[in-house]
Order: sequence, then structure tokens, then C-alpha cells
Amino acid sequence: MKNSRRYSIIFLLPFILIIIINESFRLSVKEQSYHKYGFTTINSSDKISDKCTWNCHNNTSYCKAHHVKFLKNSFSKTDQLYYGEIKLLRSTGNYGLANIAILVIFIPFLILYFFIKGLNIRYEIQKIKKNG
Repeated sequence: MKNSRRYSIIFLLPFILIIIINESFRLSVKEQSYHKYGFTTINSSDKISDKCTWNCHNNTSYCKAHHVKFLKNSFSKTDQLYYGEIKLLRSTGNYGLANIAILVIFIPFLILYFFIKGLNIRYEIQKIKKNG
């Protein structure tokens, strides 16, 4: 019972933290929100040279020109990975759903799974050391 409560907290804490950060950030945004597919976002879609917006999501070249501060020489390497990932998500037939399923649910869940697995292994090692 104690472990399941601990694992539930470990699992829920990142999501709660994301919600708290997003909602507190929403209060400081002065620009008009972006509306798409019936959803209202926190950021606008305006082109703002000192801040990433939905325009950066929709126009990567604008973001790269105005917001990338470091590793500009690495675009030849990072672009292959970045655009390859987008191509993979689009190849599913539903980019938005694939994006959420893989990047928002599956990968964080996988990270949390291995984190909990690591805690269990650490606990078992400590138990063996204590008894041995």
C-alpha cells in the first residue's frame, strides 16, 4: 500500500507541476490568445521577435531566425531529427493525436516507469546490503 501511494505521487507530480506552471504563466501573458480547433491557448500566434509563440510552431524558420541563441551551427544535424519526428507523426494520419499520444503520454510514462524501476532496484540493493 505504501509503495502504491508513493508511485501514484511520483506519477502525478509532474503533471500537477505542469498545470500549476502553465496556469500561473497564463496570468502574465499580455497578448491575445490563439484559438484553433475550438481550443484557446496560453500564447498568441503573433510574430514576436523576443518570445516564442504559436507562430514558431507554425513557422519553424521564423523561430530559428529570431529565437535560437546557441548551436546555430548544428541545424544540419538537429533539423534531420526535428523534421524526421514531424514526418513520423504526420505519417500516422492524425498528427495532433499522435503528438499527444507519443510526446505527452507515452514518452513521459516511459520515463516515469524507468524512474520507478530504478527506485525499486535501488531499494533491493539497499535491502541486500543491509541483510548481507
